[in-house]
Amino acid sequence: MYIGSRLIASVPMASCATSFLTILPNNQVNHVTLSTIATYTPLKRNLQKSIGNGRNQGHCLRTKVKTSIDADVLAKDSTTSESVDDNSDFGVVNMHHVGLLCENLERSLDFYQNLLGLKINEARPHDKLPYRGAWLWVGSEMIHLMELPNPDPYTGRPEHGGRDRHTCIAIRDVSKLKAILDKAGIPYTLSRSGRPAIFTRDPDTNALEFTQVDC
Repeated sequence: MYIGSRLIASVPMASCATSFLTILPNNQVNHVTLSTIATYTPLKRNLQKSIGNGRNQGHCLRTKVKTSIDADVLAKDSTTSESVDDNSDFGVVNMHHVGLLCENLERSLDFYQNLLGLKINEARPHDKLPYRGAWLWVGSEMIHLMELPNPDPYTGRPEHGGRDRHTCIAIRDVSKLKAILDKAGIPYTLSRSGRPAIFTRDPDTNALEFTQVDC
């Protein structure tokens, strides 16, 4: 209806109450009580009928109502989104190596070299360290064996290496490694989730996971 020079859109509510939207001649909408409108479900269709043929007025009204309803969501997004500070990027590339303790270097090298077939990285400075050790290639990364008289205790470790701190090595065929461990009499456990992975321990009870990957 028109009151003076203003168009008053009467919007029926689900609670049988009536809320009024005042549309000024320049297509601006006065303050709207959104809590009342929110109780009415078919808002868009009735607003279009109430405004009638005022296509531009209807578009303006619907846009302002939607904008006001979404205001809280947009404000929340703006407060939770943080800009990336380039100064905090210190350049992570990949895993470089894993350090493992061993009680006897020769015994551990027999396991890692002769049984698992890992190659020593001769370029690493063994003689410059105050303890005996060796670096072994695992793809493009390494395992660093360090001989110390007090490695992890042999007793009290979980039976399943997946429950202990462990090193994970990706391989192509778990079944072939399983056959190698069976032949050497080395105990192991399989993945509890059913995926192709096998867990075993080196001579110093360091837990190792070998997970099968496609490549």
